[in-house]
Amino acid sequence: MQYLHAAMVLHSTGKEISEKGIEAIIKAAGGKPDESKIKTLVASLSSIDIDEAIKGASLMTAAVPGTSEATKDVKAAAAAEKVEEEKDEEEGDDLGLSSLFG
Repeated sequence: MQYLHAAMVLHSTGKEISEKGIEAIIKAAGGKPDESKIKTLVASLSSIDIDEAIKGASLMTAAVPGTSEATKDVKAAAAAEKVEEEKDEEEGDDLGLSSLFG
């Protein structure tokens, strides 16, 4: 989740969501960036209109079940990141305090 959060920080500040930007945020927070996770996330988000996905996500809580394509893409990107994080946990990757946040 930390990579997705970093991407959302870039988006909310009007910056381009890039590998370099996400890496800088992760490093600034004291984490050790994983290049493959960052590349996967940037590639996944490149075809998504994040503003539309956010609107769709907020409307979905009150709407009848069903999702827009943008929301599906965001969920797929988050699921892919979760799978990668689970792999790291299985490998015994000790992340210290950063493991508390995602």
